[in-house]
Amino acid sequence: MHLLLIDMETRIIIGVTAMVLLFASFIIAFISSQKKKIQYHKNLNILHEQQRLALTQQNESLETRVEERTLELSQQKEMLQKSLNSLKSAQLQLIQSEKMASLGELTAGIAHEIQNPLNFVNNFSDINLELLIDMKDEINKGNLDEVRAIANDITENEEKINHHGRRADAIVKGMLQHSGGSTGEKEPTDINVLCDEYLRLSYHGFKAKDKSFNTAIKTDFDSSLGKIEIVPQDIGRVLLNLFTNAFYALNKKKTTADSSYQPMVFVQTIKVTDSVKIIIQDNGVGIPPKIADKIFQPFFTTKPTGEGTGLGLSISYDIVKAHGGKLTVESEEGVKTTFIIEIPLT
Repeated sequence: MHLLLIDMETRIIIGVTAMVLLFASFIIAFISSQKKKIQYHKNLNILHEQQRLALTQQNESLETRVEERTLELSQQKEMLQKSLNSLKSAQLQLIQSEKMASLGELTAGIAHEIQNPLNFVNNFSDINLELLIDMKDEINKGNLDEVRAIANDITENEEKINHHGRRADAIVKGMLQHSGGSTGEKEPTDINVLCDEYLRLSYHGFKAKDKSFNTAIKTDFDSSLGKIEIVPQDIGRVLLNLFTNAFYALNKKKTTADSSYQPMVFVQTIKVTDSVKIIIQDNGVGIPPKIADKIFQPFFTTKPTGEGTGLGLSISYDIVKAHGGKLTVESEEGVKTTFIIEIPLT
């Protein structure tokens, strides 16, 4: 019995000890788990902080790069703007050079055209001086009928002097318009008169450079056209360029053609529904097919160095386009070339 009690106590002690040990191990495990959680969260916070710092550094680096790139782009923009301004300035200078070159083509023609009306003015002025002397004699004689007849002659001569003086004035004004800057303002213009005037001016200008140059000129102007709204000095520049090119093509062919060759330029105006066509045809050297699509490109020229800027046709194309029209070419190498200007009537 005594032994049983001891064994029972021992079992109780062992059981309690086991429970204490089990609880202790649970407590230790719990504490260990909590420590791990705390360490995990600590590590997680450290990682978050590291990520935050890294992100901050990246943002600062990115902002710095953006500022540097912005500054670089700003500098590039400034350089490009300067380059653009330089190109525009160079373009204006080239256009002005082309304009003055075409004015040079006109100089001799203008001199020829002015000389004719000046000759008329001088001749009729001389005649009027003689008539005035005769009138004084008739007045002294009392021949009133003769005085009236002489007065009528003087009046008619004065009208002729006035007409040819105005003609010379118009030629000078046209030259000044051609050499000066275009206002870009359209005005009612007789396209037939404009074609005829620039045709004669360019012909005499070309002939002045080569005294041996001669060509037949045929015109067919549509009398129903009337006046159309254009910038006359600009379209005049187009006509001058096309006429000069035509004469150049004729002259070039003449150097290789046989004696039967008869150079000719044909100029025609036609009213077509809601537009007007100006056709300029020559039987010169023509344009080779391989370069036909390049002739309106800036700086493209088939002329020797120093004889052409390569801007004439390019500028002409732009001028016609600015009028809402189009400039086209048809050519057969060695036979003929036809330029067609088409401008809307409204």
